[in-house]
Amino acid sequence: MINRDESPVGWAMLMYELADAHEHLGTLLKDIESDPEFSEEEFRVHLGHIYAHLNRAWRCRLIPEEMTESQWESGREFPDDIQPIA
Repeated sequence: MINRDESPVGWAMLMYELADAHEHLGTLLKDIESDPEFSEEEFRVHLGHIYAHLNRAWRCRLIPEEMTESQWESGREFPDDIQPIA
């Protein structure tokens, strides 16, 4: 995994993706709590956005520089090299 000292650009991208996922998860929680008619469609859109940030964070953890366009696009896909822990 990259680190701040050896890969400052990649580290900044990783931290951006994680911070954005965190921010959007907070927004999702507030929206669900404040809107009694919060829909499944809205939930799907919010989670899709959060997953996109988390997926890119997982992929860019090894990329020392900015992601290329193709890496960015593949970063939207669910990782196939990580398993959820129940």
